[in-house]
Amino acid sequence: MPELRPAGVERRTFLRYTSAVGAAAAITAGLSACGGPSSTADGAAGKGDGDGTIEAGLSYPLSTGFDPMITSGATPYAANMHIFEGLVDLDPATLVARPALATEIPKKINATTYRATLREGATFHDGSPVTAEDVVFSFERILDPKNSSLMAQFVPFIDTITAVDAKTVEFKLTYPFALFPSRIAVARIVPKKTVEADVQGFDAEPVGSGPYRFVSATREDTMVFEKYDAYNGPHPAKARKMIWRLISDQSARVSAMQSGRVQAIEDVPYIDVNGLSASAKTEAVQSFGLLFLMFNTADKRFADKRVRQALHYALDTEKIIKTAMVGNATAATGYVPTTHPEYREAATVYTHDVAKAKELLAEAGVKKLEFTVLTTDTGWVKDIAPLLKESWAAAGVEATLDIAQSPAQWAKVDAGDFEVMVAPGDPSVFGNDVDLLMRWFYYGFWPEKRYGWSTTAEYKKVKQLLDKAAQAADESVRKQLWGQITDIVADRTAWSRCSTSSLRPRPAPRRRPPQGWVPSRRP
Repeated sequence: MPELRPAGVERRTFLRYTSAVGAAAAITAGLSACGGPSSTADGAAGKGDGDGTIEAGLSYPLSTGFDPMITSGATPYAANMHIFEGLVDLDPATLVARPALATEIPKKINATTYRATLREGATFHDGSPVTAEDVVFSFERILDPKNSSLMAQFVPFIDTITAVDAKTVEFKLTYPFALFPSRIAVARIVPKKTVEADVQGFDAEPVGSGPYRFVSATREDTMVFEKYDAYNGPHPAKARKMIWRLISDQSARVSAMQSGRVQAIEDVPYIDVNGLSASAKTEAVQSFGLLFLMFNTADKRFADKRVRQALHYALDTEKIIKTAMVGNATAATGYVPTTHPEYREAATVYTHDVAKAKELLAEAGVKKLEFTVLTTDTGWVKDIAPLLKESWAAAGVEATLDIAQSPAQWAKVDAGDFEVMVAPGDPSVFGNDVDLLMRWFYYGFWPEKRYGWSTTAEYKKVKQLLDKAAQAADESVRKQLWGQITDIVADRTAWSRCSTSSLRPRPAPRRRPPQGWVPSRRP
């Protein structure tokens, strides 16, 4: 079962893997889908002989380009998992680091020095060899502030990276960082010459070294991949071709699965799970699905944390869970799920308390609060949205729903043209350690570019605590610092109210397709 968790203000997240207010997280049917396959060796789809075709139905549109330095959109990021490799990557089921382009997990030379050796014969999809120069280039463009890479916030500990020879790179760290060997999985290696020649062209037609090569993409329609025959890495393609059909309509996705048009779909509506189970095996897997409630704190109405707290107390979370999610969530009490090894209950846990909500609004001097809520048109988000409006109405707050596709809504957010945003997100696609999960929402891009938290004392404190925890050698000290951050963001309502699980119906054995599709958790 998923968990329901508190959401927040400065950047309220309320959904996936360990959180989400009613977020009907990524339920998937068919092959292994969001949340990864049961096994990356055999997978939900069987071993495959590399000659089949996988057709899958995705719920999210192609919202951005593919440049792995800056892409965080659900669909392009999922595609990049197949197109690109890092020196290491994370097993999509266990999130444990494993060698990819490197011959082994980077070797520790001393506390602040690591070396990695590239596998022999590795080539990019254009046939050019993968070299140490490409690795250095890939990391340096991430670290260059001018590039505004979303990945930079995850690797602040890297001081320099140099090519020792054509196949060996050396990393120098600014301070010891125990998670270095797994954390560098966030950096995908790109061909230097191709990127330097045409960055925009590369963003539209990516070239990597992964088991699948990019063929074509038509926004809101179809994406096509083919097996890269020259791939010599440890995780080869197990289907000759993959076709991802971008089907945002829930009913259309379910019909496509039932009719056999596709072999896998994601985001299965809860009400359709039983029906699909007649022809597909299902299993529930917890995800870090975060349905977040994000406020524009540059707006004076939401600058006062009491207003944000009031809107969270007003939410009838249990009704949202029972009605919109058909019981597939539980109340959240901490930033990560109770099943996470670093779980800690927050000092502030929001419950449904309309009287408390009204009291806080009165204390903040708010007599009549009205605002517009941007939401994405993702099926389960649309199911939840009316219940958010209803909950706030009970506290005397009037919310107007503005529902549209993700790209359009995020364009408004990035332009600062929003009041409140409700959308799904999932940083665990990058990794599952608390340092990374917290950095995604509370360090850098999100607080500084989206919800306007960068000038607050609390944000400065959170950054200091995260940096201090990253440099702490003692695990108990790190946990203590992460706990302090949990309390700060909970009090500021900067995180989500609930979490969801991922239901992944699998095809019956008689029509089990070859393995290959492993879409990402939603970043």
